[in-house]
This record gives sequence, C-alpha cells and structure tokens, in this order.
Amino acid sequence: MRVTEKGQVTIPKDIRDRLAIEPGSEVDFVVSKDGVMLVKVGDGKADFEDFEAWAASVQGTWDLDGMTPDEYFEWLRGPRDDLDPR
Repeated sequence: MRVTEKGQVTIPKDIRDRLAIEPGSEVDFVVSKDGVMLVKVGDGKADFEDFEAWAASVQGTWDLDGMTPDEYFEWLRGPRDDLDPR
C-alpha cells in the first residue's frame, strides 16, 4: 500500500466491507511498539488503547484443537507447493 503525496492511503475494499466502513465513517490509528492498527470508531473513541490491549482482550479465544501454528496454517491454506517435500 502506497502513501500519496497528501499522506493518504486507500483502505482495501475487503477491509472496508468487513468493518462496515463507508464514506463518512470515522476511523482511528492505534499505535503500538509493533506497528499501527486501523480501528473503526464506534461511539467517538477507539475500542482499544493500543494493540496490546486488543491482544489481551482476545487471548484464549482461539482454539486450535491441539494443532501447532504450522499445522493450523497448513490446514487453513493447504499444503505448500513451493517447498521441496524432503
């Protein structure tokens, strides 16, 4: 994603659809030591102070049913064709 000379970026359509962002919607950027997160503003303020607060709020909500992260990603994406299966 490229920033224009005016400092603008285009929010991809799939993200706008997922967050129900329409013309006139309010968004905010939440900065953490790891980067920046775009959030849709609900009642006039961002839902989380920073990325760590959001991460803490969802900790433990994702059950991988005993799969390792690598096993989960392979299940999600399918086997990788670009790796040599030695």
